[in-house]
Amino acid sequence: MHTYQAAENALENKVILVTGAGDGIGRVAALTYARHGATVILLGKTTKKLECVYDEIVAAGDPQPAIVPLDLKGATKQHYRDLAATIEQQFGKLDGLLNNASILGSLGPLEHFCVSTFENIMKVNVTAQAMITKYLFPVMRKAPSASIVFTSSGVGRQGREFWGAYAISKFATEGMMQTWAAEVGKTNIRINCINPGATRTSMRATAYPGEDKDKLKTPEELMPTYLYLMSDDSAQVNGQSLDAQPRS
Repeated sequence: MHTYQAAENALENKVILVTGAGDGIGRVAALTYARHGATVILLGKTTKKLECVYDEIVAAGDPQPAIVPLDLKGATKQHYRDLAATIEQQFGKLDGLLNNASILGSLGPLEHFCVSTFENIMKVNVTAQAMITKYLFPVMRKAPSASIVFTSSGVGRQGREFWGAYAISKFATEGMMQTWAAEVGKTNIRINCINPGATRTSMRATAYPGEDKDKLKTPEELMPTYLYLMSDDSAQVNGQSLDAQPRS
């Protein structure tokens, strides 16, 4: 867990893309990055939610963001190519990518998993993140120091009963991060994971409907770690999986 205190202008002049920016941790990360000076590109499947985040950023007087409505479940190679081309044309570079979007699916015994649900989880949580990272690599190479952050999970480090495809997808996320981090080596790009832990989000409420949400950390309380990995203070950190809060 980090107690990092970011300077107010820690992300000034940076362009950061946040997937799943319309809700939960993605929304708060986007607001936080903008508040620290970044121009944030908001990517998500629900335009109305993205517009709400956009309005919050503008109302706060932070750098004007951009909106990219995209459902990762149905995204194609051309969508990612077009996204990269647009970012390069409009901004000239990409300093940060927060691969935050993911879906939970349904919890239950792995023996009884639904094939279509399994495939959808893998498409959004693994394939889409691999694709968006792949196609954004060239525009991130144009940044002086670029950071890619994947959202992991405790169930992606130690298997737990009934977490099924979601857990498998997060194990894949950890492996993807480690492999890519080893490949980028000492380039201008660094790649890491964040395990947010139990957080007060709608996904958590779906997984634990009887839980007392008031006992959970809010997304806002996790932001020191998210800020740290996007700031230049983490320029030498690569291939790490950080916890945003103490593990119980």
